[in-house]
Amino acid sequence: MPRHAPAILVLEDGRTFHGRSYGAEGETFGEAVFSTGMTGYQETLTDPSYHRQVVIMTAPHVGNTGMNDEDPESSRIWVSGFVVRDPARVPSNWRSQRSLGDALREQGVVGISDIDTRALTRHLRERGAMRVGISSADTTVAALLERVRASGEMAGANLSEAVSTTNAYVIPAVGTRRFTVAAVDLGIKTNTPRMMSERGIDVHVLPATSTIDDVLAVQPDGLFFSNGPGDPAATTGQVELLQAALERGIPYFGICFGNQLFGRALGFGTYKLKYGHRGINQPVLDRTTGKVEVTAHNHGFAVDAPLEGSTTTPYGEATVSHVCLNDDVVEGLELRDAGGALKSFSVQYHPEAAAGPHDAAYLFDRFCDLMGLDTTRSSLASHSTTEGER
Repeated sequence: MPRHAPAILVLEDGRTFHGRSYGAEGETFGEAVFSTGMTGYQETLTDPSYHRQVVIMTAPHVGNTGMNDEDPESSRIWVSGFVVRDPARVPSNWRSQRSLGDALREQGVVGISDIDTRALTRHLRERGAMRVGISSADTTVAALLERVRASGEMAGANLSEAVSTTNAYVIPAVGTRRFTVAAVDLGIKTNTPRMMSERGIDVHVLPATSTIDDVLAVQPDGLFFSNGPGDPAATTGQVELLQAALERGIPYFGICFGNQLFGRALGFGTYKLKYGHRGINQPVLDRTTGKVEVTAHNHGFAVDAPLEGSTTTPYGEATVSHVCLNDDVVEGLELRDAGGALKSFSVQYHPEAAAGPHDAAYLFDRFCDLMGLDTTRSSLASHSTTEGER
């Protein structure tokens, strides 16, 4: 079979695109989603949140800077398939160690090129994300369409355990240790614990199957839930863990999937977006500061919470703290006590975005401030108790 064999892409509604094989040859299936970033494809490919998804790049020319060993967000490429219009023939960057096409082939990722990704993206915006198949092994449209419709759907899929670490590990604090955080890996990206460690945090990365006892064993000052793939409504164990932590008053910070699970722990529902948010150019309003941030997104589900007012929960008063300015999707939650003090918070987007933008990096500082306040409260409570016993 020639290196650039004919290939086809077939959506579950029958829409078909003919192109050339890119990356590994063969056949693959997943949920078709599009990413609007003009750069950062290496971080996208290695983001575990893309497990079982076929990513369409809306930027027409992809692969210019090649691939290196410094920028991956995990140990492997996670996308089920990759779709580009014009792949770079020769990468040109001083950090490049291999071409994007070679990296895809080495890791067995089936892709397709030379198709109209603009038309494909417009179709998904109108019809919504759906299942898709790519094949350079069998270019019979009817046969591939049948296999696409028999493949698994994203709704109802519990995938975090498939991408999580199996063994706990520690990313030590850089410099003086200020705090200890239990970070539950639901598909964590490399840059997340790195950004916490740079702020003096010992990060204990725990498997997705961890219990409240596993969390308490590291004596954390705070609990963190990472990004990850799948349907938040299909996840129960992590929600129960988070509720147990909230009952104990442990400060919490969640990102992406961690925001959706926080919403569920507070009693809100979640729902599947028509085509989701993916890319590095999404405008979000932080209602606590009144500032607009340009942010990195990768989510197909969202929290169903009231945009106005607060909701009383067993753990405190919950409010929507961040909103997407494109479509009013909930992009963050806050939990406060009766006196209005912040107890826990989460955001739907990615403040750790390695490829940028970095507008939201301050949220890691907000987490440190929250843990510092909690430590102060605990110290004052302990002192008051001691004084009362004298």
